[in-house]
Amino acid sequence: GTGISVGLARVSNVDRSGTEFAVSSRHAFGAWTGLSYSIADFDDGRSQSLSVARPFFALDTRWAAGLSVSEADRIEPVYAAGNKIAEYRARQQGGELFGGWSRGLVDGWTRRYSVGLSHQSNAYSALAGQPAPAQLPVDLTLTGPFLRYELIEDAVQKLKNRDQIERAEFFSMGFQTQLQLGRALSTLGSTRDMWLYSGSLSKGFEPRRDHILLASASLSGRYADRRSEQQLLSGSARYYVPQSRRALFFASVSGAAASHADISGALELGGENGLRGYPLRYQRGDRRALLTLEQRVYSDWYPWRLFRVGGAVFYDVGRAWSGPNQAGPTDRWLADAGFGLRLLSARSAFGNVLHADIAFPLNRAEGIKAVQFTVKSKVSF
Repeated sequence: GTGISVGLARVSNVDRSGTEFAVSSRHAFGAWTGLSYSIADFDDGRSQSLSVARPFFALDTRWAAGLSVSEADRIEPVYAAGNKIAEYRARQQGGELFGGWSRGLVDGWTRRYSVGLSHQSNAYSALAGQPAPAQLPVDLTLTGPFLRYELIEDAVQKLKNRDQIERAEFFSMGFQTQLQLGRALSTLGSTRDMWLYSGSLSKGFEPRRDHILLASASLSGRYADRRSEQQLLSGSARYYVPQSRRALFFASVSGAAASHADISGALELGGENGLRGYPLRYQRGDRRALLTLEQRVYSDWYPWRLFRVGGAVFYDVGRAWSGPNQAGPTDRWLADAGFGLRLLSARSAFGNVLHADIAFPLNRAEGIKAVQFTVKSKVSF
């Protein structure tokens, strides 16, 4: 057919509920020039986005260009020890126009260069009759040009039964990096002149036969008035140890550190943020660390030829702490253990995995349930 995708969804979570509509085509204006539009109406606001782009769709692609705009109006909650303690309204607008070029794949490497213009606008306000955070984020508009550089090594491994169940997976093992430097200019409407920077790198390793180690790191922030603002440094490593065709040991470790961050840039931990045995956003601070160990099993059960079935036994330990944004019991490390069921929709093109987990907090405080049960959809096992 035409390849046009149309979707309508009803979304409900702990923060908001509403309806989303999306339509997209990856070949709306010839080969590989796509168009997408989405709009969402929630009980606390709305959002919409539009994108027209020809991306770097392959390592040998020679040019790319695109335009995207978005806006959102929603209520942001503030949590401490798993309880909502404040709310504030956030209004955001964004846009980007870019063009890029490349010599393609040369001797196993691809180098890409892009220039463009970006716009970000953030406005915050208190809600009438609702408690507000001690300090609202500062309204800020950033508009200006940017330069982006990408370096990609052509090295991919095709595997199975790692983050999916009985589905081909492609792991990028080569070195990859992306660097971007921008300049917000008051002459273009920015709140003030400042530098905007971001960078990321990743690399895959094979310490032993069939063992896979994926490492990554990133840094982003702003620089003005001789100091960095909203700077975030993060890193992670994932290790896959296959024990048989249907069993695997998985370990991951991640950490992040924020500096000069407001409440919107605080780092949270708990529930969906990492510690499955504790309430959502149980700890908050400017530092975060998390270790996860999992024993995974991929069964050959294929009910009605619709779902692939797997399971996991897991252990998590982590902590979020430090800085003016810390909240909750940040003075100690937290740990949990548990088990869960995994269901992969075999007839879906996206390969989402449904997680149904039962977790037990190992050092719970008063008021924390002895058993936490969660159901959610993720893109991996």
